[in-house]
Parts: sequence; structure tokens; C-alpha cells
Amino acid sequence: MSLLSRQECVKALWGISEMTPADAKTAHYKNDLRRLTAAVGVALVLFGVLLLAVVAFAGWSANRTSLVRERQLVENALDESVSRVLDQQKAIAWWDDAVSNVQARPMDREWIDTNIGLYFYETYSHGEVIIVDQHNRPVYATVNGEFSDPAEAYAKHRTVFDLIVAEARGAAGGNLRDRDQTFSESQGNYQALLGASFGRWSGHIMRVNGVPAVVAAISIVPNIDANLLRGREPHLLLSVVKIDGAFVGGVGASLLIPDLAVSANVGPESGRAVEDFVADDGAPLGQISWTPRKPGQLLLVIILPLVALGVVGVGVLTWSMIARLKRASVDLADREEHSRHQALHDALSGLPNRHHFADRLQQGLDHMVQTRNGLHVNVAYIDVDRFKDVNDTLGHQAGDALIMAVAKRLRGAIGVGDFLARFGGDEFAVMHAGDEKSALELSERMTKSFEENFDLYGQSMRMTASIGMARAPEHGDTPQDLMRNADIALYQAKGKGRDRAMFFCAEMAAEVEQRRKIEVDLIEALAREELTLHYQPLVSSASNRIKGAEALLRWRHPIKGDISPGVFVPVAEEAGLMPALGAFVLARAFSEAKKWPDIEVSVNLSPVQFRHMDLIGLLARLLAEHELDPGRIVLEVTEGVLLESSERNRQVLEEIRALGFKLALDDFGTGYSSLSYLARLPVQALKVDRSFIITMLAEPDTMTLVSTIISLAHSLKLKVVAEGVDSEEQAKFLRLLRCDQMQGYLFSRPVPFDGILALLGAPS
Repeated sequence: MSLLSRQECVKALWGISEMTPADAKTAHYKNDLRRLTAAVGVALVLFGVLLLAVVAFAGWSANRTSLVRERQLVENALDESVSRVLDQQKAIAWWDDAVSNVQARPMDREWIDTNIGLYFYETYSHGEVIIVDQHNRPVYATVNGEFSDPAEAYAKHRTVFDLIVAEARGAAGGNLRDRDQTFSESQGNYQALLGASFGRWSGHIMRVNGVPAVVAAISIVPNIDANLLRGREPHLLLSVVKIDGAFVGGVGASLLIPDLAVSANVGPESGRAVEDFVADDGAPLGQISWTPRKPGQLLLVIILPLVALGVVGVGVLTWSMIARLKRASVDLADREEHSRHQALHDALSGLPNRHHFADRLQQGLDHMVQTRNGLHVNVAYIDVDRFKDVNDTLGHQAGDALIMAVAKRLRGAIGVGDFLARFGGDEFAVMHAGDEKSALELSERMTKSFEENFDLYGQSMRMTASIGMARAPEHGDTPQDLMRNADIALYQAKGKGRDRAMFFCAEMAAEVEQRRKIEVDLIEALAREELTLHYQPLVSSASNRIKGAEALLRWRHPIKGDISPGVFVPVAEEAGLMPALGAFVLARAFSEAKKWPDIEVSVNLSPVQFRHMDLIGLLARLLAEHELDPGRIVLEVTEGVLLESSERNRQVLEEIRALGFKLALDDFGTGYSSLSYLARLPVQALKVDRSFIITMLAEPDTMTLVSTIISLAHSLKLKVVAEGVDSEEQAKFLRLLRCDQMQGYLFSRPVPFDGILALLGAPS
């Protein structure tokens, strides 16, 4: 297929016309204006008086149409304000942590003040925030950011609150006008969010303390774990946002109506549009007024008098009127086109959004089926690798700048007829018509577009991208199937080390399904406490006696048998289960360690435990619960913990040491080790990774490196543990190097709790 014919096929496939939409629109208006000119020329001669009436009516109609439209915009903006308050509430109310804290008895006032009361007041100016329990009893309230008696705060506006609460509970809304329809429709975009599936809400404009206000109520429900919800009904979060001058000013600014105002009585001011402002229960709230646009005023003030002057000015006046009508029409069409563009495009990058992409993909699939022109529809997902690191280190402004730079490079990498979109975050998508070879060539061009460093606020950063691709009809014949399978291929590309492109295959789907099953089974195993700990001894090099044991998590599935941690731990990390797994391991290790003689027990800490849980609180609680000497517990951390937010993590490590625990640096030498960490951080031991021990007898350089590590650690007064000791030759060499402790199959494989007790009673 020649280049020209392929481009023509691509244009036909995506419906690309040689005439752009702007050209078609211009030609349409030119034809209309030519017909209008001929009609007006004849009419002016025969119907002069009629022309005056027509011009007058056109001016009046334009003013009226503009006024009606502005009234509707104001009304829509008020509806949007209710939806916006509900969206603000949803960010906190549909959250597992919020459910846990509001259900706790006694309630955690500090958490609720920080994340609900003060948050909504300081962030969104919610004047009153009230929480009611499942029996509609107020249990928490703030007024203007200050804690208030819940019963008193609720009682002040009981009539209003009872209506809102009843509607949020599913009762009939009575005569209340439905203001939260926009919010209801928007929840269709959050099908994966658990709270969106059974949360309820109510939002209305009501009279509160004699002034208008947005009063909204939303159920406090979990977004992940439905089992957190206790009782038949959830708690409700109530917010009151006054519609004051600042509020109305913001609405007016969004509508380009700078003098929009609400007052008790506007009065007969000349030139202002006035609308009655009525609460959703019918109570009068005053009047809304603004200075309306009058696009037809020009016709009434200038055109009409000039036409009346006579035949001499007929030609000039006619063309002037047509020119003005043309500008007004084009301006209106431009505004409509702008609105359509915003609905279908991403605001940051200017690229089409997910909805637009899905529509075009459906059109392409339909056309492919109808024409059978031999071109396949390919979908490519592009995800920027380690984009979160940019946001975390340089800030969100740098992240936005990176997104715009990536969008620009991808535009340059795609070909004629390719359709590029941004799905949000750091994820992009391309629709491409062609065979597998051309799709791979496209992926290579997109990958090469990342080879040049990105300049972000003075920082030159090397970024890469992972790409997942799917092709119709082999990998699906619907937009949903293609997009899902491309996403699966992207996931596989990420898992294979990033910075690569991969086509979808059936094995990928099977692997994803397998991981999903493992995730479900792992959640059930955690709930039923089916996981166990095995322990691998740490043997003293000097005495050859067991001085400690490392706790290792094991899972024996009732059907599948033993599942390796290398399989289920990555699944747990992606599913957000690592905090729960880590807490389980610590609790079980503490419980079993106190039954042993006085030996140390090593427990690995995941970097996730530093980021997403109260590690210090958990350790303190376990110490109190099990009455265990903290000096017997060695908490092992990886170098990744030292790299991420080092100041914060160093503070956590200092607090761990203050509790009396020992710290060890695990897998030393395999990551981004820095000698400054050993000098600054409170670690007492380091573990030489097994990869060095396995090869040290065969590779002199590795032997030298192991010797250097041990000498360095001893000079810093650190204990050294060698992992992966599997032979007596390795043990002899490590004893010569004065390695303190050894761990490996030479001494014992990991054994259950009873097995470690037996080993402790065995001879050296």
C-alpha cells in the first residue's frame, strides 16, 4: 500500500474531510448572508416600513434571547454550586478513614477536627459542619471553624436540617427542588469507587439565619472496605455554606457577569435584570440582579434610525447590519464550539479526553467493520514512568509542566490520522490505523521522544515511558475491551522493568486474573489468619550457636498449597494490603517471640509501613500488649526507606530506637547505598546481601568487597550478618573475616515456630 493510499484510508477510517469544520462553518454563513442580502435588497424597496419593524424586532429579540440565556446560566451556576459542595464533601465522606473515625466511640476529636471540621472551614469556607449518627443524632459540630455543642448547633436550624437529612436518608424530598442532579450524574464516572455505589446525599439552597445558604448532606461511607460500615445506616456529614457577597461574586466571575448580586430588594434600577431568588422549599431569599448583555441594542439605537433616514443610506446601513449580524453569529458559534471543546478535551494539555477518545474509537471500529479496508484499529496506552517522583520531589507545578511537555512530544511522534488523548494523571492514549508493524513503529517513535531530557524548573530530568498496545479485532471489538487489554499490556510493560512497549496477549489477561484471584484469597487469608511465620536461625560465627532468628511470612493456601512470598507480596503491595500484612507479621512475631529463650527476633519492615500507617503507635501498643523486651526485636529496613523522604523516615527511625528496638540495614550493597546513611542513621547492624556471599569464593573482586564491607561496619561499631550462607567454605571464609553472624541453608531452612524451638535445644 503506497503512502498516499494509506493516508487516504486513514482519513476515511477516522472520517477526516479535506474541508475543516471551520471552513465548512464559514461557507455556511457566507451562503446565508448572500441570501439575506438579496432578500433585504428587494424588501427595502417594497417594504420600507416592514424593514423598520423587522430591525426593531431583531434588536428586541436578541436582547431577550441574551437575557433568557443569562438567566439560565445563573440558575445552572447555582445548581453547580450545590454539586460543588457535595463534591467537596465526597472527598472526605467517602473514605475508609472517615468511616472508622466517626464510628469510633469515643470519637477521635483531634482527627475529626483536622480532617473534617477545620478542613472544610479553612479549605472550602463551610461555615457550619455537623455530623449526625445513624439515628440522626448530632454527634459533632463546628461553627466558623470552632467546636460547638452538636445538639445546639443542629437545633438552631432543625427545620432545615431535618428536611435535608430525611432526603439523604432516602425519604421523599417533599416540596424541595432537586438541586443535586448534576452531582448525581457525575457519579457515573466513579463506578470503581465503593462509596459511589451505595452512598446517598442531598443538597439544596435554603434560608439559614435569614440568609441564603447551600445546605448539603452526604453519607459517610467507605471507598474500599464495605465491612467498615456498622449499623443499618451510615453517619451523615452536613455542611452549611453561606451565599454571601464573595460566594455570589465567584459565581458571577465564572459566568463573566462581574456585577451579579443578591439583595433583599433591588428596586427599579434602570438597565438591570432582576430575578426572584427563592429557596428550594419556596421561601423567598431576596432578588438576584445583574446588568444584562444587550447584543441587539446596537440595532435599536443605531441601525433603526439610520434606516429611517431614507433610500440614500439604505445600502450602507444594509451592509453594516449584515456585518454586525455576521460577527454576532460567528461569536455565538465560537462560544458554542468552545463549550463543546472543553467537554471533550483535557484542560491542562489541550488533548482530547477519555470520553472523546472512546467515541472516536467506537467510530473507528464501526468504520473498520463496514469498509473492511484491511486496516486494523490499534490502541496504545502510554504511562510516564515514575511520574510520582517528579510530583513528590519538584512539586505539582513541575508535574503539570512535565505533562504538557510529554503531550507536545507525543504530538510530534504520532502520524497522520493518529488520535492522541490524555486520560488523566500521567496516562495518554493513541488510536492508530494500521498493521502490527506500523503500530510497533509508532511505539518506537513515542519511546524515542523521551530520549532527550526534560527541563523542569531548571532541573534536567531523564524520563521514560511504558506502552501497552491492543489491536482490533484480535484483542477485542469494543472500545471497552481494547482499552482494558491495552491497560493490561501497559501493566505488564511496567512489571517487566518499564521503558518498553508490549502488545497484549491472552497470557497477560490470564496473569491479571490470576493476580486478582490471589488478591481476593489473600484478603480472606488475612481475615481468617491463615498466614504463618517461619523462622530462619542467625548463627554466631564465634560460638556456632543460634543467637537470633529472622521472621519470614508464609502462606499455605487450602487448595493451591504453598504460595511463595515472591508471588503474593507484590500483589499485596499493588492492592494496598502491605500495612495489614506488616501489622500481622509484627503482632505474630511479638506473640511467638516471648515464648522463646532470650534470643533476638528480626522482622522486616516494608517502606509502605513508613508511609501509610502509624508505625510508632503500633510498636508501642504491641510492646504494652505482649510485655516483651524491645531489645530482643531487630527491625530490618531496606535502603529504599532511607532514600524516600529521608528526613521524615530518619525521625521515625529515631523514635523506634527511643522505644528500645534495634535496627538493621537489610540487603546492604544492592541498592543506592550511601556511607552517609551509616553515619547519620541509628542502625546497629547491616546484613550483607546473599548475592555477594554466593559469588565471593568464585570472584576475587566480590571477596574483596565483602571484606571491605565487614571492616567498614566494624569500624563504625556495627554488627555484620551475612545472608545466604549455604556451604562450609563460605562459613569458614566469613569466620576469617570476623563476620558476627551468619544465616543460610547451611544451618537451617526457615522452619515453623515449633521447629525453631527444636533447633534451640539441639547441639551446636
